[in-house]
Amino acid sequence: MRKILYLLSGLVFFTSCSARKATVSVSNRDVRRNNENIQKANSASIAEYTPLTSVQYIERYKAIAIQQMNLYGIPASITLAQGLFESGSGNGTLARVANNHFGIKAGSSWTGKVYYKDDDNPNDRFRVYDNAEQSFRDHSEFLKKKNYALLFELDKNDYKGWAYGLKKAGYATNPNYPNLLINIIQKYNLDQYDNPESEIQKIKRVDTVLTQIDKKTYTAQKDSTTQTNSSGKTYTVKQGDTLYNISKRFGLTVDDLKGLNDMENNNIKIGQVLVVAK
Repeated sequence: MRKILYLLSGLVFFTSCSARKATVSVSNRDVRRNNENIQKANSASIAEYTPLTSVQYIERYKAIAIQQMNLYGIPASITLAQGLFESGSGNGTLARVANNHFGIKAGSSWTGKVYYKDDDNPNDRFRVYDNAEQSFRDHSEFLKKKNYALLFELDKNDYKGWAYGLKKAGYATNPNYPNLLINIIQKYNLDQYDNPESEIQKIKRVDTVLTQIDKKTYTAQKDSTTQTNSSGKTYTVKQGDTLYNISKRFGLTVDDLKGLNDMENNNIKIGQVLVVAK
């Protein structure tokens, strides 16, 4: 992985590589033409660009980080720390030219414009956004994947859990990634923007997000001959129940509960009998 060092406002940044692989063979000529077109399209904002300090970056983007936290449960401190880290406080090439503040690459599902830049491989493809706010929103959408699902069950002010969870889920290859994020959060007191939530609020949020993740990762139904758990410990769904609160009641994760019952989504109905023991 190629790492680029930024020295801004006394804070050292390294660009990091996440699990955002997208390698496509392309000629250097096509790369140059593509990038020139992106630069031309964004020439006005590039011309008006003024370097930001880390504090200025936080002030500019804290509102949208808080908004995304309230929608999905990603701590605002984590979003801001990743933005600071990945974009060099908004001063890196991807942030200035492509409005890409999180170094998210353009995978096969991306249908928008791309910007080429050497990273893990020569001429890696990165997503291009119309503005920085769009990049922040797409960062939240990017995390709504199966491998990050368990993170959304954390409290939305548990920035340490998120920092270690992102590394474990494969967001970055840098082994020190969690500590780098935590150090940035503590240096700039970013956890002041993280708000706790009530248990009811958390249950509703987690159910909403996990349902959205399920819709993205839905696969064909399993073979009907698959055997279910035969331990005999079951629970009958009642009014107001959700997979999340049932799973917590029996010391399981939502994925555990779905696996025990061969469920492909989070939909349950009153009177449904669920296996609740591994």
